Amino acid sequence: MIVERFKYTIWAVDMPRALKFYTEVMGGTVIKQNEHISEIEICQGILAIHGGGEGKRTWTGLTFQVPDVIAGAAEIVAAGGQLSREPQPENGEPPHLAMCSDTEGNEIMLTRKR
Repeated sequence: MIVERFKYTIWAVDMPRALKFYTEVMGGTVIKQNEHISEIEICQGILAIHGGGEGKRTWTGLTFQVPDVIAGAAEIVAAGGQLSREPQPENGEPPHLAMCSDTEGNEIMLTRKR
């Protein structure tokens, strides 16, 4: 099999709000947009956002590595996302994990390099 492209798709109730979240908070660039689906490039990966979501909390498996989990979690909350698990120090080290959700209820993780 020849794989030409890989992307991960999530759902959104409010496409403009979702695009704003992933471009402003995660630094993504919109590379495709139409009435049904948008695609954002983030760190050479493609995140597709499909309209018609129900706004239910959904685990996605998406993980974003950031230099500072506490600062990143604060940015997510400031942009309208939520925290489901506050960053906690472990074994005397700074936090390496925060469980969050975007503005559409898609659950994501923030991690730091360990």
